[in-house]
Amino acid sequence: MSVAGDRFVGMRQRDDRLHMEITVADHEVEVRATGEVDIATVAAFRSALWDAPPRPVLRLDLSGVGLLSATGVRALVAAHLRVRARGGELVLLRPDPVVERVLRATGLHRVIPIVDPCADRELVPC
Repeated sequence: MSVAGDRFVGMRQRDDRLHMEITVADHEVEVRATGEVDIATVAAFRSALWDAPPRPVLRLDLSGVGLLSATGVRALVAAHLRVRARGGELVLLRPDPVVERVLRATGLHRVIPIVDPCADRELVPC
C-alpha cells in the first residue's frame, strides 16, 4: 500500500490471470482491472468491487481487461446495483474493444456509463 498525494493506493489482489488495484480519493474510488474476467477469476473481480469504500463515484478502468465473460457481466450488474443503492454511480473507463462489444451486445452500456477521461479529468461519454 502507498500514498500518492491525496490518494491512497492499496487493496491489491492478484492471481495469474487477473490483477485488481484500488485507488481511493476523497470523492471517488478507481478500481483498475488487468487480465481476464471469467468463471475462474470473477470472485476476485467481484470482491474488489464489493470491498471498494463507499464514495460518490466508483470508476472501473477496464482498459487492461481482454476478456469479460457472462459471469463478469453479472458481477458488473450486481456492483452497479450495490453502488446505486448507496447513492453512488459506477462508471466504466476505457474498455478494451472486445470488452466494449460485450457491453454493447448485452445492453449494459445503456445502464452503466462508459466514459473516456480527458486530460483535465473530466469524463466524456463514449
